[in-house]
Amino acid sequence: MPDFSLVAVAFYNALSPDQLFITLWATLLGVIIGMMPGLTATMGLALLTTLTFQMESGSAITALLGMYVGAIYGGSRTAIILNMPGTPASAATTLDGYPLARQSRAREALGLATIGSLFGTLVGVLLLVFTAPLLAGYALKFGSYEFFWLALFGVVISGRLTSMDDPLKGWIAGFLGLIIAMVGQEQVFAYARYSFDYQPLTGGVSLIPAMVGAFGLAEILSNITGSKTPIIAENKGRILPRFRELLRYSPTIGRSGVAGTLMGLIPGVGEDIGAWVSYAIAKRFSREKEMFGKGSKEGLIAAETGNSAAVPGAIIPVLTLGIPGSAPSAVLLAAMVIHGIQPGPLIMIQSAGMVYGVVAAIVLSAIAMTLYGILLTSPLLLVLRIPRERLLPIIFVLCVVGSFAIAAREFDVWIMLAFGSFGFVLRQMNYPMAPLVLGLVLGEILDKSLRRGLILSEGSLEPFLTRPVSAVLAIATLASIAAIAIAGFKSLRPKKQG
Repeated sequence: MPDFSLVAVAFYNALSPDQLFITLWATLLGVIIGMMPGLTATMGLALLTTLTFQMESGSAITALLGMYVGAIYGGSRTAIILNMPGTPASAATTLDGYPLARQSRAREALGLATIGSLFGTLVGVLLLVFTAPLLAGYALKFGSYEFFWLALFGVVISGRLTSMDDPLKGWIAGFLGLIIAMVGQEQVFAYARYSFDYQPLTGGVSLIPAMVGAFGLAEILSNITGSKTPIIAENKGRILPRFRELLRYSPTIGRSGVAGTLMGLIPGVGEDIGAWVSYAIAKRFSREKEMFGKGSKEGLIAAETGNSAAVPGAIIPVLTLGIPGSAPSAVLLAAMVIHGIQPGPLIMIQSAGMVYGVVAAIVLSAIAMTLYGILLTSPLLLVLRIPRERLLPIIFVLCVVGSFAIAAREFDVWIMLAFGSFGFVLRQMNYPMAPLVLGLVLGEILDKSLRRGLILSEGSLEPFLTRPVSAVLAIATLASIAAIAIAGFKSLRPKKQG
């Protein structure tokens, strides 16, 4: 059980004027960085870490946590308004957020995403406080065999959810992403694959330029050719959902919060997978499955609850085991070590006050994030009043700058252009973009886990199928494929003539 006296002291300290000021500006900076395609939460944390060297350790961690929470949430803003996820964690948000905006419900969508993010963070914090040691210990049971099936399951589920009319197209897009992820040096022996002796390709295809191209540039090209619904009309509806609406979706919020936290807990998975898994679970239990991908408020809430809940989930193994649950939490772990904080199994004994200080900082950052989400909704909707002819060139410039800013490589700009053109062609054939990007995200995990697993088992596939967690994930993956295959065969049967 948590020490509530230490919790009270942590919140008292976090509410002091100087700490509160740090929380406010760091969260706002995180929201801004999250809104800009190409500037990820990981990049924001890395840049901010270099500015915290002279800060006191508690203040530095507060600033970094504000940046983390704000950046994961900020990606939903452009995902909803422009169909351009600011961070990979917001890719699932585009599925229902952008269709809602196209239905003149952008204000409502932004409000739902804000509330979902708030409750997702709070659910994750509760699990952080009460179950951190237990959950972190269970996460260590995930090895190469489990990660392989988890990655494959993610692609299968994403393909099925994002292309309900023809799941095969979703799977094709996902496996194209997996194939592209194989380009570059493999993770075990660093052998360059499919690089064709072209040096920039040996480092692989960077995720952010690919994502910016597939979502941003492809959207621009689709609008130019007139193949998309043109201009989004702004509405004057409510920003915050009504209380009865929150009650209606409370089971979805609870399930998505727990699922997102668990995904954040597993090392190497992170917020983007948390969003997809939460979305899949919401779809499974929803009474309006046909609305998912077409402007479902439940789907939007699930995606935003899941990726925000993964933030405290990813911090659980950082604090209790010294193992990052995601790329941003890896930067946070490094910052803690730099500031003299030693995460690990003894942290609850040696620095319990610091752990509860993290809890207080996350909660206050979530509240600040919610305030910014409400206050910035109207200014953000001014974007919808800009004529398309003026807005599209600005978005294209942001695509180029966001791709180049990651590593200052011209090659990344070409990656963005290539994926934008490829994504445009796929869109014309009604292939979804989200599984393609998710395949890129999971490709490295799948490849590395398969190769390591085969090395550990000396070439045997048996551990992939006999270990308990692996067996469950394998059955779930194969059952998903079989269900679609059976449905497809039934649809091919000739109908009886009446």
